[in-house]
Amino acid sequence: MPTFELIALGCGGGPSEHNLSSYKGTIALDAGSGIGALGRLLQITPDLFGHRPADVDNGSPEYSATEVYSWIRCFLVTHSHLDHINSLILSAGALGGSRRQVFGAHHTLKDIEGIFSDRIWPKLASWDEDVTFPLQLKPLSTDEYATISDNVSVRMMPLSHGHNDTLGTYKCAAFFIRHDPSNREFLFFGDVEPDSIAVSPKNRDVWNAAAPKIPGSLDAIFIECSWPSGRTDETLYGHLSPEHLAAELISLAHAVADARKEEVEGRGQDGYESGRARKRQRREPIPPPHHGALRGVRIYIIHCKDDLHGIYDRPVNHIIADQVRNLVKDLEVEIIAVDQGMQISVVPLPTDISTIFMP
Repeated sequence: MPTFELIALGCGGGPSEHNLSSYKGTIALDAGSGIGALGRLLQITPDLFGHRPADVDNGSPEYSATEVYSWIRCFLVTHSHLDHINSLILSAGALGGSRRQVFGAHHTLKDIEGIFSDRIWPKLASWDEDVTFPLQLKPLSTDEYATISDNVSVRMMPLSHGHNDTLGTYKCAAFFIRHDPSNREFLFFGDVEPDSIAVSPKNRDVWNAAAPKIPGSLDAIFIECSWPSGRTDETLYGHLSPEHLAAELISLAHAVADARKEEVEGRGQDGYESGRARKRQRREPIPPPHHGALRGVRIYIIHCKDDLHGIYDRPVNHIIADQVRNLVKDLEVEIIAVDQGMQISVVPLPTDISTIFMP
């Protein structure tokens, strides 16, 4: 039984509104698509979330989109661009039940507060715990795990999502999401640009934090790749292309190799079983240390921009995943294109399940 089960309510990068970044359950990772997208998925797969208990008479054995969306207890928001908070805003006043918490960086939550200003949208969010607004804004500190739900903690790390004249570097976030009883976790990136062209590169710090955990306690990474191959650096607009994602994964592989080397050296071992083995290693070609370093890791490709001009004969996210896969064969990592409505099981251990929605 998996520790986490995720539903990709929306996995695209726009501009189509029906498939924006949103990964949902009792915890929502971003909140681009919402009730409308959920309704479409339930029309296709009515029992996506199971059936209503037999002793509950509600006219239909299946759950409605509004019911399922109301199960969300908290939101994790990587940044405040509209394609990541659209449904959070639109649904805030429509859902009953207990108050929901919105977690993110302080600057992200300030942006969200500005939307709930009684000007752009009614005031439906507050920082205060004793106020009855539907949403409570809860800032996260960087580099520390914070409890956000039963048995679930999150560590937030900063990312660079491009550069503009107003703010300079536009800040985003990555989340290490941990199931506390098992100590298993996965890594979820918001929008991110490559370190190689960033004014303020941040990805290397995330890779260094992830490396010692791979694949033992961390074997699933969700990361964007907005554009297919051939996009120029000047037109990435704070996102990744297959060539840059491949370079980032190679950087992660080097970090993993370094972490394993440090672990061996820390135990005072030389890594070989005997003198005969050492001599054999010297005679045989030695592959680069990062080859095979990501064996057992799954990379989930998300936030692919829509193919508006019909250039490809297949969904663009699968085109992009194929392009990435061809560039990182030496790493022996599994590359997976996330489709809207996909059910994803993460960290498979026989423990409690936390369902997560990805809007």
